[in-house]
Amino acid sequence: MPAPITCIEDLRQLHRRRVPKMFFDYCDSGAWTESTYRANVDDFSPIKFRQRVAVNMDGRSTRSTMIGQPVAMPVALAPVGLTGMQHADGEILAAKAAERFGVPFTLSTMSICSIEDIAAHTTAPFWFQLYVMRDRDFIARLIDRAKAAGCSALVLTLDLQILGQRHKDIKNGLSAPPKLTLPNILNMITKPGWCMGMLGTPRRQFGNIVGHVKGVADMSSLGAWTSQQFDPTLNWNDVEWIKQRWGGKLILKGIMEPIDARLAVESGADALVVSNHGGRQLDGALSSVKALPAIVDAVGRDIEVWLDSGIRSGQDVLRAIALGARGTMIGRAFLYGLGAMGEAGVHKALEVIQRELEISMAFCGHTDVTRVDRDILVPGTW
Repeated sequence: MPAPITCIEDLRQLHRRRVPKMFFDYCDSGAWTESTYRANVDDFSPIKFRQRVAVNMDGRSTRSTMIGQPVAMPVALAPVGLTGMQHADGEILAAKAAERFGVPFTLSTMSICSIEDIAAHTTAPFWFQLYVMRDRDFIARLIDRAKAAGCSALVLTLDLQILGQRHKDIKNGLSAPPKLTLPNILNMITKPGWCMGMLGTPRRQFGNIVGHVKGVADMSSLGAWTSQQFDPTLNWNDVEWIKQRWGGKLILKGIMEPIDARLAVESGADALVVSNHGGRQLDGALSSVKALPAIVDAVGRDIEVWLDSGIRSGQDVLRAIALGARGTMIGRAFLYGLGAMGEAGVHKALEVIQRELEISMAFCGHTDVTRVDRDILVPGTW
């Protein structure tokens, strides 16, 4: 009888065993030396809680809102490229698990399943994440497709104008679908469940791009297009154009400095996400949780501040909320569940995080997550 899943690390170990190496490494690695990738996780643990006793712990609630949307807990599934390579139809399964649990799901521009795929398999509105490409006509049509699918928010990622140096992805020859080299074939043979799933789905390439861009019909033409398309000229004028084109709730992801947080406020965005792209862009940058307090202090209540990068537990969510975040986003934590157990694994990851959040909050003397503040943290530990 298999051991019960009690934490996100249990799902990570299952994920590692069940998914081909290049896709596990894509999920579980960072740029250059991976110092920021490690710091994102490690910098949570020194932040200590103040334990209270003889406080009524009955009636605990993790319910909150993110940009006015009710959520079962202040957690959303972050946009992650290639999610459909962690498990067949991965984005569809993750979106369904998020809907069932009651938290938002964000679809990446670089997803395997398309915007239309997610809309066809879910009933709750989802969020769409946008990368800005040089081909502005494609971007305009992508925004229009998200509108047509009923997406309730647009998440604009600002920290990928150029691609970080991701050594493991380069060494693994990362591609979707994987190239049939001898090392890849030998590795995939050891992952029969993954292989059977992939053989049973037609979704094996970037569904938001292939067939929607002139001249891009297969993986060879897609590779040439994407290598030229990430736009290094992206600036705040582009944010304004996107905001006007979209016309709905706008979330800006990738803010790490107070000066940029103030510019996010001035842009009229509804929320900003303190994020270093999971340590996959600028290695040597601060961890997101280290950057969070200064950004919260800089913008006050002028905009919702969320935290992304490094969350592996409900205690990490609680620390972020205590430091002033109104919400959080998880990427790797739900991907571990997806790679381990498909839709059920994503739901399990959310259950684990909610349970840890609820219990830890109660030990700190609170029964309502919306009332948590810095008083639950030991001074000098953050």
